[in-house]
Amino acid sequence: MHTARTGRPADPLDLLELDSLLSPEERAVRDTVRIFCERRVDPYIADWFEQGEIEDIRGLTKELGELGLLGMHLEGYGCAGMSAVDYGLACLELEATDSGLRSLVSVQGSLAMYAIHAFGSEEQKREWLPRMAAGTAIGCFGLTEPDSGSDPGSMRTAARRDGDDWVLDGRKMWITNGSVADVAVVWARTEDGIRGFVVPTDTPGFSAPAIKHKMSLRASVTSELVLDAVRLPGSAVLPGVRGLRGPLSCLGEARYGIAWGAMGAARSAFRAALAYAGDRVQFGRPISGFQLTQAKLTDMSLELNKGILLALHLGRVKDDRGLRPEQVSHGKLNNTRAALEICRTARTVLGANGISLEYPVIRHANNLESILTYEGTVEMHTLVIGQALTGQAAFR
Repeated sequence: MHTARTGRPADPLDLLELDSLLSPEERAVRDTVRIFCERRVDPYIADWFEQGEIEDIRGLTKELGELGLLGMHLEGYGCAGMSAVDYGLACLELEATDSGLRSLVSVQGSLAMYAIHAFGSEEQKREWLPRMAAGTAIGCFGLTEPDSGSDPGSMRTAARRDGDDWVLDGRKMWITNGSVADVAVVWARTEDGIRGFVVPTDTPGFSAPAIKHKMSLRASVTSELVLDAVRLPGSAVLPGVRGLRGPLSCLGEARYGIAWGAMGAARSAFRAALAYAGDRVQFGRPISGFQLTQAKLTDMSLELNKGILLALHLGRVKDDRGLRPEQVSHGKLNNTRAALEICRTARTVLGANGISLEYPVIRHANNLESILTYEGTVEMHTLVIGQALTGQAAFR
């Protein structure tokens, strides 16, 4: 720890004193989540990643609910009603532990709960949101399909009317929380356009086989959703939206959280590299004393601080007046790319130890390979920003 000319000790993890931009209440939210993660998850996360499963995921989800983290930025129905910045800070701390943990919270709150909160009937809200906020019910969000990712308008999952009921048929792929969910928000084609449906997962014809053999997001439940003649009452449809505006607005909420979360993974990798460089002695001195290593650490610090500043700015704008799609894309695209590069650079500082799960770096790097492309690929976010700059929709 070095001392600046002001007499204040310099914090290598906060050289720009970004903490001063947060209110005491915001710092308290951040610290509460950090302490929870350090106590409840950090000691076990490497083993969960290696095993490919979270032990007692339902117990963990209830604890997250007790902490108020599930749907924390939503109002009413047992939700905490906190700010976008509070939610972002929570995402940063959750992903500093593991992207899978942040994904669990993000899919629950920003996708499944948000869809019901924004577009659901009062009956749907009362039935599901309090239990989901408490963590006693787990939700998932069914949009992506085996042959439909960046182009959700080409989805094949269909819902047809049969008397007063709806009947759903189709497949969804790469669905976080799917195999453990109690309720799925599923998007399907209808005669009236794309509609959302609230599907209890114990409905006959619904199944969610887990996806195995992943090398990324291993401490996360990822599933396929199979809908074979799933019969639902007419009240299962989300009445508040038609068309792609529904699922895309939900994705905007989740992408905002990713802009923060990716910086958590980056901070964890940077911290590991900084500590390792100070301890690792080669040629009679710590490698942190060599110019090339200092250049790597400096580049990582620059990108980390810029990414956090971007996320914080987007959070302030979101709380003040809401975000436009291209603003969300700026955060998601920049920060996931920067975080992945930080992890890759940190891996080189650690040398061979960089591929060991004794350190968090390779786990974060592997996870970020998924974060880079899920909820909007690099290409799609590039073209969203490109359209905002030029007025030309290059992806159509």
